[in-house]
Amino acid sequence: MTPAQSRAARGMIGLSQTALAESSSLGLSTVVDFERERRVVSDQAIAAMKAALEAAGVVFLPANGNGPGVALQKDWTK
Repeated sequence: MTPAQSRAARGMIGLSQTALAESSSLGLSTVVDFERERRVVSDQAIAAMKAALEAAGVVFLPANGNGPGVALQKDWTK
């Protein structure tokens, strides 16, 4: 997951950085720093954020010539 994918995913489901930090059991600064590309965060932290976003209905798409992307599961409802 890239920082841009994280930002886009949160925007699609209306999830704040604070809520992502809580749902992934991370500190808010880790989420903020990752998304703003301030510092390199651990692979474990990225995996925790990705898992939390996936649990909320986000699907991560691989790069297909236009770069990586995000989508919502077909059965996702708000």
